[in-house]
Amino acid sequence: MLIVTTTEPALLPQPTRAEIRVENVLQALGDPVRLVLVRALAAAPEGIACGEVPLPVTKSTRTHHVRTLREAGVISVHAEGTRRISTLRRDDLDSLYPGLLDGVLAAER
Repeated sequence: MLIVTTTEPALLPQPTRAEIRVENVLQALGDPVRLVLVRALAAAPEGIACGEVPLPVTKSTRTHHVRTLREAGVISVHAEGTRRISTLRRDDLDSLYPGLLDGVLAAER
């Protein structure tokens, strides 16, 4: 019996870099709750479980917001045991849309 183990975390479905569209990114970033998540992820490049970010929404609504960001290509989510760890896809977004993410993050200040 062959047992294959991998150290790569299982990524949830997300668009490839070539599939990311600016209109989807802008729509995903247009919600204040999602902006809170993106700002938290920008401050934690190693990634965080989004349940650790305080948000004024229910768990199901939080899940919806994370899925929206993931499906737009703004974040990447992988399973780590029973937790889902999210990371900002900064390299992809900066490559495709230079300055966009920096502008969005700077708008808070």
